[in-house]
Amino acid sequence: MVGCISVSYFQLILVGIIVFFQFLLTGCETVSRKVTSLEFHPVVDRPKDLKKVEMKLSTGAQKLYIVEEDRVLLATPVTVGKPNSPTPHGKFIVRNKEKYRRRISEPGAGYPLAYWIEFYKPGYGFHWGFVKPYPSTMGCVRMPLHSARKVFELVRVGTPISIAKEQPWDKTIGQKLPILDDSDLPDPPLSYMLSQQVFLDMEKGKLWNF
Repeated sequence: MVGCISVSYFQLILVGIIVFFQFLLTGCETVSRKVTSLEFHPVVDRPKDLKKVEMKLSTGAQKLYIVEEDRVLLATPVTVGKPNSPTPHGKFIVRNKEKYRRRISEPGAGYPLAYWIEFYKPGYGFHWGFVKPYPSTMGCVRMPLHSARKVFELVRVGTPISIAKEQPWDKTIGQKLPILDDSDLPDPPLSYMLSQQVFLDMEKGKLWNF
């Protein structure tokens, strides 16, 4: 009887150890896997009235919400301004839109800023860009490609924009969004980024060889 109990106890411990290490391995694989912005396809709920659509940006959570009254139409991770060049907080409106905009100033003149949605003042906009899980822009807001395309269609010149450190959906809808990180993606050739092909590819929902 004692022998049987000892063996059973030993077996339980052995099984427990195996399960524990399987959990650790699975957990590590899940946490270490990075999702790029090109893999993110936001769900969109069509608005009933475009005049009631608003943009709500949380700089603290780096999340953008497109809402119609209290209904979230689209939610997406974004990248905001660095501490020394923060994305401005306040109430704004969409000043203008330009689907195929390019950077005008140096450095980086000619670099694509597709699906440009200007706010605050010239030079500040929501636009396509490589996304990182920490603030890293000069004040603009970078959006994933598929998000940028959809946001561009949902807003119009005059759409209200609210930018604050927090938004009401950060701890609900925002927490369910994936963490996007394009840090390991190679830089596409500059010749490609300066060509018209980059815009043609973006319209198809792709970019270079990614």
